[in-house]
Amino acid sequence: MLDQLATVGRYLGQTARLMVGVPRYDTYAQHQRSQHPGAKVMTYEEFFRERQEARYGAKGGGKCC
Repeated sequence: MLDQLATVGRYLGQTARLMVGVPRYDTYAQHQRSQHPGAKVMTYEEFFRERQEARYGAKGGGKCC
């Protein structure tokens, strides 16, 4: 029962991060290492910055007006 509750908690946390545009760093790093072995893996700071810029736009953020 506790294992199932922990699994549900992980899925809810992942869903919340994806909804705001911030996927898990360890999922990204694992994917990079397994699928792109020769590619550089970004640091957490680089990853976070890249995801924020992709979501909100670089240089001042996304502006509607």
